[in-house]
Amino acid sequence: MQITQQPTSPVLLENTADTTSLLLSFREDVPNPQRRPLNVALVIDRSGSMAGAPLKHALKAAADFVDRLTADDRLSVVVYDDVVDTLLDAQLVTDKEAIKQILKSVRAGGITNLSGGWLRGCELVAKHKTDQHVNRVLLLTDGQANHGVTNPAILTATAGKKAEEGITTTTLGFGSHFEEDLLIGMARAAGGNFYFIQSLDDAADVFGIELDSLKAIAAQNLTVTLTPIGQAEIADVLSLARVEPQDGGRLVLHLGDVHENEDKLLGLQFRLPALAAGSHQLLHIAYRADAIREGSIEAIAGEHTVQVTAGGIEAVADAADGGVTMDLARLRIARDKERAVDLADAGKHQEAEELLHQLVAYLTAKGLHEHFEIAEEIDQINHYAQRIASRHLDNESRKELRDQAFQGRRARVDLSGRGVSVDQAAHALPVVTEAGTGVELTCFREGGKLRVRVVSPGYDDLNIQFPRAIRAEGAHYIVEELERSLDGTFYRAKGNITRLVRPGEVDALAGFSPSRSGGSRAASSRPAKAPTTLADLEETDTIGTGVLIQCVKDKGKLRARVVSDGFDPDWNMRFPRGIREESILFVVDQVNTAPDGKSYIASGDIKRFVQTT
Repeated sequence: MQITQQPTSPVLLENTADTTSLLLSFREDVPNPQRRPLNVALVIDRSGSMAGAPLKHALKAAADFVDRLTADDRLSVVVYDDVVDTLLDAQLVTDKEAIKQILKSVRAGGITNLSGGWLRGCELVAKHKTDQHVNRVLLLTDGQANHGVTNPAILTATAGKKAEEGITTTTLGFGSHFEEDLLIGMARAAGGNFYFIQSLDDAADVFGIELDSLKAIAAQNLTVTLTPIGQAEIADVLSLARVEPQDGGRLVLHLGDVHENEDKLLGLQFRLPALAAGSHQLLHIAYRADAIREGSIEAIAGEHTVQVTAGGIEAVADAADGGVTMDLARLRIARDKERAVDLADAGKHQEAEELLHQLVAYLTAKGLHEHFEIAEEIDQINHYAQRIASRHLDNESRKELRDQAFQGRRARVDLSGRGVSVDQAAHALPVVTEAGTGVELTCFREGGKLRVRVVSPGYDDLNIQFPRAIRAEGAHYIVEELERSLDGTFYRAKGNITRLVRPGEVDALAGFSPSRSGGSRAASSRPAKAPTTLADLEETDTIGTGVLIQCVKDKGKLRARVVSDGFDPDWNMRFPRGIREESILFVVDQVNTAPDGKSYIASGDIKRFVQTT
């Protein structure tokens, strides 16, 4: 394995204590890549909150995943709600059509026994685990673990133990109700990946990205031990890693998979003492990994010593740029986004906002705002800083920010910056009915990101830097002018911005709700009334803004419980008895807390929920 060191400052200023950054690259070149067979378990949430379009799209993505496997791959399929079912015991993928037919039979209902489904998946992978396979569980959920083991600390610790046994877990969060800290924590502990599936048509793309990454694994379990030399101190680890502090400032980092002919990046920040002019040893590196060599797994190990040079101010000025500013900037952006969420969670909103504003100032001072990618990041950072400052880092925004931090720290440029929620600021823009003398722009979704392009003639087809807070897919805007960046590679929107809705056109924002925290469901609060019998009940195949209810047997009695997320499934519910039937799902307009404070009342209209394939 090759190690390359790239300091952000080729020459440090002599006799001056300072901080500096360092980028390390680990690379395993594979001249003739040989794909290892997969031993994968798909673990799919079929709880009530997945009912309808979410489950339909998840199963379609799973079927596409099956189509891309080969007869050498081994697959298990587990589904879970309260009950965990093994739909496909671990077997070679020799009959894809039969597997896809099994997937088509899945129906939603019940609450979320995430731990039970995931552990069953781990068990099935373990039955056929070998070093010659890529052994992984793909856990998909749209909800919160509310049955079985629900303690995030226990689930995360268990994911780490499974990784030590050779089973990696990748988590996929679907929609806006899953617990992102739990899924990210499990993925990090297990050395796997995390994906935020923001929209229904994202599912197949995300499954494809994960499968491609599994096919390209050249080495696993990369573990790096860092030992500072002299008075140097490691101030921070920018990249995604499981960190184990040791005595004397040493760190053991678990970096996970290394992909074929790609750099595994490790960004570090150091505090350095005043150094005399000359060369100095900064850091000792020892690594080990399990690499694929000539069709078999081989343990490899090596060492490297990082050296830095100190010199006078003239030498610092004359030194060529280290060439790693962009890579380190991406890692710092991701690290600071993660810290901003942590600070906001702790109620330190001003500190979180200041951290993000300092990040923008740093990027601008480095001149990186003249790169479109960083210009986009600056718009993202300002957007989230404003939301944090106004105490509006709501559920969707928090998920986006956590996802951006995770993908950025794992150096996935293609996945960082994703997020399509619509801010209140987009709704608040003045609306005009004609373009006038301004420049018309439109917003579209590309790879899970909201992009903006020019519609008016006479302009080049370039990217446009545009405020993130007012972007909404399908919306049209009028800006006073477009200004080219210094290098001419993108435009900046300048002057006043309005939203364009021509007479007779449908307003693109009519289908969007502004991202917000909490909020009540807009429905009647009257207790629900229903026809006398189940047969008389109106049917629906969509949940919309309603709440999903399921009838279950409990100690010989039929009771109604809420299976939509955000409610306690153990609370009793006032619900018409005449339509209760075991396992049947219902959609009600609203669920209210009863006066006793420990039970629910179904309110508004009731419909029977019918699942379609």
